[in-house]
Amino acid sequence: MNGTAHTAIGAAAGFVVANTYQFEPTSMETIILVGLGAVAGLIPDLDIDGTLRGRITLSHKVTRTVAQVIGVMMILYSLYEGTYMERLRGIGIGALMLIASSFIKQKHMLTISGIGVLIGGVSLQELWMILFGAYIIIASFVSHRSYTHSIVGVIFFGFIAFHLESSLQYEGVFFTCLAAYISHLVADLKILPFNKRGIKLFLPISSKEL
Repeated sequence: MNGTAHTAIGAAAGFVVANTYQFEPTSMETIILVGLGAVAGLIPDLDIDGTLRGRITLSHKVTRTVAQVIGVMMILYSLYEGTYMERLRGIGIGALMLIASSFIKQKHMLTISGIGVLIGGVSLQELWMILFGAYIIIASFVSHRSYTHSIVGVIFFGFIAFHLESSLQYEGVFFTCLAAYISHLVADLKILPFNKRGIKLFLPISSKEL
């Protein structure tokens, strides 16, 4: 399944969660959850390396854009959170990510982006950001549809989503992120007729594709 479909399904998951919390369809809460769902629905495909880029759902240009968006978000986030020095560090790291993403190769860019997010999380003392940085670093070294498409990946991302909700103090964030992430794995299952490959859901216990 391609990235557009994963985005749409993730957004739908966010809408369902918003409806469960009885948010109005046009409310800011619903819009935020739908947006988070769309992003979380793509997260498992961060497991991209250069040798597989012709066969995976996210292109090199999209990966570069993701790194640049993360850099911009870090700069904006740093403007409002932390002490003066923490803000300067966060802005500096975000700016370096923007510059680096324009020059380095896809695999290296993803790794550097993860390091930047991790350092930014330490600087801002945000546990969800530290965990997400670690997730990105690990994802940049694993093969496609492996650990990020497994129960281990779900649990790891669940911790990220839990701490993100705790940080934002916003109802529905955890369930939206988790539902969107799981929806990606379900959509990539081999039992679906449009998928030639499956996912290794039970890594590291079993490497069998489902």
